[in-house]
Amino acid sequence: MEVERVQEIANFSKETIPEEFIRTTYEQPALTTVQGTVLEVPVIDLSDPDEEKVVRAIVDASSNWGMFQVVNHGIPHETVRKLIEVGKAFFELPPNEKEAYAKSPGSQSIEGYGTKLQREVEGKKAWVDHLFHKIWPPSEINYQFWPKNPPSYRKNNEEYAKHMHGVVDKLFRCLSLGLGLEGNEMKEAMGGDNMVYLLKINYYPQCPRPDLALGVPAHTDMCAITVLVPNDVQGLQACKDDHWYDVEYIPNALIVHIGDQVEIVSNGKYKSVLHRAKVNKEKTRISWPVFVEPPSDLEVGPHPKLVNEANPPKFKSKKYSQYCFCKLNKTPQ
Repeated sequence: MEVERVQEIANFSKETIPEEFIRTTYEQPALTTVQGTVLEVPVIDLSDPDEEKVVRAIVDASSNWGMFQVVNHGIPHETVRKLIEVGKAFFELPPNEKEAYAKSPGSQSIEGYGTKLQREVEGKKAWVDHLFHKIWPPSEINYQFWPKNPPSYRKNNEEYAKHMHGVVDKLFRCLSLGLGLEGNEMKEAMGGDNMVYLLKINYYPQCPRPDLALGVPAHTDMCAITVLVPNDVQGLQACKDDHWYDVEYIPNALIVHIGDQVEIVSNGKYKSVLHRAKVNKEKTRISWPVFVEPPSDLEVGPHPKLVNEANPPKFKSKKYSQYCFCKLNKTPQ
């Protein structure tokens, strides 16, 4: 059965959108967004030589927001620009070229070009197409899902992956120190150097009714942390104190989301952020999250040093693959 891509639907939708994309009234952005208020998500300078100050800022943001932006992160601007350039070029290819990278029906793998990601609640669909593929470690990479066109796609993505390690290591060190652990313990609890970096490109075409649709519905990320490159079209929203707010991101910053696995290992001290994505009437939005994940067979639970009689475990320990299966299929953890 041929899957209808949102990019194609958008080409024929000039004033209205198909019924399955119209969210329920308790989800529609026009009805549920706090108007006139933009969340000033914490901005943290990763190059600050005062490590204690950086740790405090990350702990505060991770405990109270579950989200922050980092500047002076060490990834060259040109590397990010080239990542954006080739990702955008892929989605501008003719449909048949993109379909060569499509997930095969019934595949257990998340990798590939696609539209549907998880079980759709109430039959509603998200206004987004995507491409998933792993960019680290080399043993996990399947180049079958890496576009061969544009020709520089592989080189530019490998370059970005190479620079990503420094950012990820710094974030895990700060998160670890902020819990009173040794600097390497949070990373080790997530699988150390065997952690998997899964890149996703979200492609949100122009939408004639952005007041009714969502690019991605409300969710927290399953992974440990997400490091995201946005394009210049705003659209990220975060839930704070049970209200939805626009998040304004700043040029050259990376957006960091605390994911479910960091919340679990920290035994609830750090909070995974509930967020969603809006769409735009005039412009296409694109984003490049990298989900930093434990290996699929690693059992993840509250760190033993953070659990005692006074602070019992708030989460069950379970294999990461099992956790993902439950979450994607909307079954209880």
